[in-house]
Amino acid sequence: MDRGSLKIHALLVLAVLLLFGCKNTDGVKYIRLAHGLDINHSVHKAMVKMGEDLAELSGGTIKIEIYPNQQLGTEREILELIQIGSLDMTKVSVATLENFAPKTRILGLPYLFKNRQHAFAVLDGPIGQQLLDDGQKYWLKGLGYYDAGSRSFYSKERPIEHPDDLEGLKIRVMESVTAIEMVNSFGGSPTPISWGELYTSLQQGVVDGAENNPPSFYLSRHYEVCQYYSLNEHTFSPDVLVAGTHFWDKLSTQEQAWLKEVVDNSIAYQRKLWAEVEAEALHEVKKSGVKIIRPDKEPFMKRAEKVYEQYKSEKELYPIIQQIQTMQ
Repeated sequence: MDRGSLKIHALLVLAVLLLFGCKNTDGVKYIRLAHGLDINHSVHKAMVKMGEDLAELSGGTIKIEIYPNQQLGTEREILELIQIGSLDMTKVSVATLENFAPKTRILGLPYLFKNRQHAFAVLDGPIGQQLLDDGQKYWLKGLGYYDAGSRSFYSKERPIEHPDDLEGLKIRVMESVTAIEMVNSFGGSPTPISWGELYTSLQQGVVDGAENNPPSFYLSRHYEVCQYYSLNEHTFSPDVLVAGTHFWDKLSTQEQAWLKEVVDNSIAYQRKLWAEVEAEALHEVKKSGVKIIRPDKEPFMKRAEKVYEQYKSEKELYPIIQQIQTMQ
C-alpha cells in the first residue's frame, strides 16, 4: 500500500472509530470487531452468533459491532490497530499472527498435524493455550481457534500433482516466513500478495496460482480463474480469535467471563459449520468445471523436511514441535 492509500485508510479508520465513540453514549458497551472475510463465511456467521449470545447473556449491556470484508484494513493493519487499542477484536490467520507473536509460526508448518482430530487435540490443549498466551506480551490476547481446514494448491495452467509441478510457478502466499519457506521447499516461487488483490493478480498473471482451503477458494470465486485444485493438504493452519489486551484489561471479571463463554460457543458452532461448508465448496467448484486432484502426499511431505531442519537449533520451539508430532 502506498503512502496516499495508507493516509486514506488511516482517515477512514479514524472516522469509524469516532462513530463508535458516539454510539457508546447510550450506556451500552460496544466491542469493535473487524475481519477480512466474506459475510457468507462460517467465521463471520459464528461471530454474528457470538454477538447475539453476548447481548443476551449481558442483558443488552454489551454488543458486538462486526466489520467484515477488510472494511477496516488487512489482517496486518487490523492487528496493528488492536495493539494500540483502536480496535478490540479480530479473526486472524496464524500465518499473519506469526509476524506479531513469533511462536505461533509453528502452527503453519507443513504436515505438522496428522489429521483434524490431532490438530484440535493440540489446539484445545495446553500447547494451544501456551501459544495463545504468548501473544499477550505483544498486546494480543488469543481467545481460541476457529477451524480453517487444510490448505491446498490451486493453479491456472496446469495441475499440481507432484512438487516438481510447482517449479517455475509463482504461488501467492500470505505474508508469512513459514509459508514462504514451505513453498520454496516444494520448488515453487512464493509471492506474498494481500487477499483482496489476489483475484486480479491471478487474472493478470502476476501469480500462477495460490493455496487455500476449499471454502475460501469457492467464496473468493478464484475457481473462475484457476481450473485445477490439488488437495495435497499441506497445512492445517487455524484462524485465531484475538482480543487486544488494552480492551480485555478494561473488562470486569464478569464481562471477561461472559465474553469467554460466548467465544467458546462460537468456536464450537463455527467448527460444525465448517464441516458442512467445506463439502459444499468442493461440490460447487467441481460443478463449475474445476478439476479436483488428490495427489500422493508423500513427495510433498518429504520435501517439507527441509523446513523442519531450520527449527532444530531453536531451543524453545523445537521441543514443542516434537511434542505435537508425538501426540496421538
